Amino acid sequence: EVHLVESGGGLVQAGGSLRLSCAVSGFTFDAYAIGWFRQAPGKEREGVSCISSSDGSTYYSDSVKGRFTISSDNAKNTAYLQMDSLKPEDTAVYYCYGGSCPALGYEYWGHGTPVTVSS
Repeated sequence: EVHLVESGGGLVQAGGSLRLSCAVSGFTFDAYAIGWFRQAPGKEREGVSCISSSDGSTYYSDSVKGRFTISSDNAKNTAYLQMDSLKPEDTAVYYCYGGSCPALGYEYWGHGTPVTVSS
């Protein structure tokens, strides 16, 4: 049974940092890409970052490139999203997913962890 659990969200001031974690069970990162998408209230889902299962290449949306860093510990089946220089427009619920990358495909995802960035 696939299960993804996000953690690490919270309230932070603009310019601050957060590190999100995603504990995965039910699949390994050589079978599925791992990544993050976010959804702000009243907005559509937005892909944030992902790691390709084929070669490990990382991808970022233009809005977060240079500020966010995705990584994984495959032995622990855990993914991370380091978020630096946070902006109020980063406020959203962040979801970890398993699927495809860089062509975004969300096959599995967790319940999300909320991130609020105050100005």
